[in-house]
Amino acid sequence: MMATGTLVSVEEYLNTSYSPDCEYLDGEVLQRNLGEWDHSELQLALGSYLLGIRKSIGFYVATEQRIQVAPTRFRVPDICVVLHRRPAEPVLREPPFLCIEILSPEDRAGKMLKKINDYLSFGVRYIWVIDPVSREASIYSLSGVWEAKDGVLSTSDPEISVSLPDLYRSLE
Repeated sequence: MMATGTLVSVEEYLNTSYSPDCEYLDGEVLQRNLGEWDHSELQLALGSYLLGIRKSIGFYVATEQRIQVAPTRFRVPDICVVLHRRPAEPVLREPPFLCIEILSPEDRAGKMLKKINDYLSFGVRYIWVIDPVSREASIYSLSGVWEAKDGVLSTSDPEISVSLPDLYRSLE
């Protein structure tokens, strides 16, 4: 992510259209690293899969949705899942159940950890971080972090489970 250099107010950020959408951290507008083919294809496949199972579990799924994680901090995950009811506001101000980040080649571990900590501090119960090149993934929650060695990403209460190997096979 790269800062644009000028500080802007929350109001200006919320009333400005960025293409692609940007994150906002304490006055700085930050460009998100854009994915390449592997990132985009996985985001579409994973979002489509979640869209297909949403009604049976009872959640809503969105891509690149602004989330206000603190009064002056807005994050934009690749995919997020909200339980029970469709949000009425254009910006999420309550924690989604799950945020999914698909790494881009320019993503750095330190910046991703700050983003994960923002999500956890805000009350997001699960964060999935996926590297589309290595096909490795990790699951973060308040109870810890673990690598999805078998390629299965999951949550509980409700149970959502995604097999990355199956998802990748569907893309071949």
